[in-house]
Amino acid sequence: MKFHRVLAIPVLVATAALTLTACGSDDKASSDNVVRIGTTDKDHAWDVFEEKAKAQGITLRITNFSDYKQPNLALSQRQIDLNLFQHLQFLGAYNVANNDTLTPIASTYIVPLGLYSKRHKSLADLPQGAEIAIPNDPTNQARALFVLQAAGLLKLSGDSKAPTPADIDKGASKVKVTPVDAAQTALSLASVDGSIINNTFLDRSGIDPNSALYKDDPKNPAAEPYINVVVSRAEDKNNELYQKVAQLWHDPDVQQAHAQVTKNTAVEVKRTGPELEQILARVQQTIKDGK
Repeated sequence: MKFHRVLAIPVLVATAALTLTACGSDDKASSDNVVRIGTTDKDHAWDVFEEKAKAQGITLRITNFSDYKQPNLALSQRQIDLNLFQHLQFLGAYNVANNDTLTPIASTYIVPLGLYSKRHKSLADLPQGAEIAIPNDPTNQARALFVLQAAGLLKLSGDSKAPTPADIDKGASKVKVTPVDAAQTALSLASVDGSIINNTFLDRSGIDPNSALYKDDPKNPAAEPYINVVVSRAEDKNNELYQKVAQLWHDPDVQQAHAQVTKNTAVEVKRTGPELEQILARVQQTIKDGK
């Protein structure tokens, strides 16, 4: 997911990416077996993914964006054909905010969200009033609060599916939270008792994901909104070429490479497009209801 900064100019990692204009570009991409796909984390697994596509006669034009806000905008504006960087909660928030209909066509994986610390060795070591840094974007912030509640470190009042720090019952909580930009959660470890850190920033900061004091359970039904997905425009969801590319992510060699990159923390998920659309619909309704 990889959930969620100031707009930045995307960094191109494929020479022809974003050079095609919107007019007629999709038809040409399909006829030539060229698929333009965007991400925010091009790593070794993507190299294997690209090789597997090539073996099937498909050329991937990969654009590695430096900002999480860009891949959905680029997809909506027809600058790319697919993107693979986000979970359903993030996609739902984008669709609702932009009145868009971007659609998940395949699932990929889910990554546990964990609590890390440089000062303490276990949950029990955390003192009363311990300061915990959490991501400040709505998508990751809500999940972080659920992680802390599941760990027994705080209590949320009410039953909101998208809680904020205002929903914390301070009198019944052991820790206090400090929202920071997601990119700062790992950097904050030196100055706080603990931090909820997205997998992307663990890797960039050299933090072992297996050192978490606590993680949420990716197999819990409550984690469904955090399934990462391959996304297309709604009108392209049945495009056979795009479907073929999406399924290549589940090739054993790609999975092995991804496991190495994530240090075996990512859990492969296989859900159909219709199943993912149902989860997305529930996520979007919850966001619209403000609950």
